[in-house]
Amino acid sequence: MQRRRFFQLALAAPAAMVAGIAPGLARAFEVTRTDEEWRAMLSPLEYKVMRKEGTERAFSSPLDKEYGAGTYHCRGCDLALYSSEHKYDSGTGWPSFWQAKSGAIGTKPDRTLFGTYTECHCARCGSHLGHIFDDGPKPTGKRHCINGVSLVFRPA
Repeated sequence: MQRRRFFQLALAAPAAMVAGIAPGLARAFEVTRTDEEWRAMLSPLEYKVMRKEGTERAFSSPLDKEYGAGTYHCRGCDLALYSSEHKYDSGTGWPSFWQAKSGAIGTKPDRTLFGTYTECHCARCGSHLGHIFDDGPKPTGKRHCINGVSLVFRPA
């Protein structure tokens, strides 16, 4: 990483956290909250996943096995993210979808020690949802591997 870019990110991170922007996201969102407001409305696990880009334990979410008709909304701002029509059992232990609702999610590169992945977040509040992989079913070939704690299921 270039030194200038490092310092830009280092200086921007504290301001972004105060504004309620998830780590690594360099833009403001329609729904913003202070860190204290996020902590007050989310459980410790929800906060860790949604605001600190953590991951819940595989097979721990009841939404992994939810297959009723309905819509999956962002826990942070209630934006409709995924239709039950696009959900499938990936066998990974996390709710998986082959497509999001139009305009509902944003993405960014997630560079870890083991490679570069595509992280996805709510387009309205920036909450971390999970990752998108290229091993999903047709017609998209995508697997949106989503943390259940980031979602609220609303039956049809």
